[in-house]
Amino acid sequence: MDASKPIGFGIIGLGMIAEFHVNAIAAMESCKFIGGYNRTFEKALAFCSAHGGIPYPTAAELFADPGIDIVIIATPSGCHLDYAVEAAAAGKHVIVEKPLEITAERCDQIIEAADGNHVKLCTVFPSRFHPSSRLVKQAITQGRLGKIVLADAQIKWYRSQAYYDSGAWRGTWERDGGGALMNQGIHAIDLLQWFMGDVTEVSAYTATLAHERIEVEDTAVASLKFANGALGVIEGTTGAYPGFLKRLEICGSKGSVVMEEENITQWQFAEELPEDQEIRERFLHHTQSGGGSADPRAIRFEWHRMLFSAFVDSIQQGTPFGLEGNEGRKSVAIIESIYKSARDGRPVKLAPGAA
Repeated sequence: MDASKPIGFGIIGLGMIAEFHVNAIAAMESCKFIGGYNRTFEKALAFCSAHGGIPYPTAAELFADPGIDIVIIATPSGCHLDYAVEAAAAGKHVIVEKPLEITAERCDQIIEAADGNHVKLCTVFPSRFHPSSRLVKQAITQGRLGKIVLADAQIKWYRSQAYYDSGAWRGTWERDGGGALMNQGIHAIDLLQWFMGDVTEVSAYTATLAHERIEVEDTAVASLKFANGALGVIEGTTGAYPGFLKRLEICGSKGSVVMEEENITQWQFAEELPEDQEIRERFLHHTQSGGGSADPRAIRFEWHRMLFSAFVDSIQQGTPFGLEGNEGRKSVAIIESIYKSARDGRPVKLAPGAA
């Protein structure tokens, strides 16, 4: 990147989530939204008119613009692969909205394209940048929980039938890649595996119980085995009215923590530290939005800004980022295994390091 000019961002796919991306870019120093592409050119015109960018008639023209250093892929999930590969081939660093892609094999193709073209690749998991998430990760790394025995993720969200009816891609295997887990629950699943490490086996059930005219699950439960010996459970649905904050519980022999979105509702250890009470008081009412539990727009772009900023720093400094493509692949591999277990009616083992 040329240090004398702003870091240029282009966005492919100008739907709802792109609004959060462009606001995050605007809040960053020395960064600029250059322009965007959407399959419907009128949508690109409207978006770029509102945010001051160039509406590119084709994705190829966006990739060819020398003013763009980083391309964000914000299309429907099953359309990430081709655009990400083309962006990498054009020498652009790539940020891909979650999930990285809808199968681990398609994730691998994106990872290989980034590696082969010597560009950096990032998956959008802003929950990792919540201060509360980082505190939990630190406590686990420091061994404050002792031997972890149970680790659970609950994503009891609500989406109306109108939400699924609003786009032909929603609720389809081909373009959504799955339902309550692949689209909504993946943020919590990413945090769970980030906290706990590799999942080695899953056993699951899935069902479509609360919605019509969708191919994918709106309800799922899975039991997990982790490489560290702990057991766990994932519960996910988009049929739980009115929608509740995503919840993670990590329980160990010397301590337990519970998160609800950005809140820490339990922070208890056999060996207390002086800062523990301050953490309990500070993070008990930390969430300032619905976290997307009932309204996909009810999220903050601040965590996207922090993620993008860390990605830019890693590019400029040549340092590891921590959310490279292999990290983005892990949650997809877990969800794929859950779907396979539910479909085949038997437990599924994951290869070491796969998730």
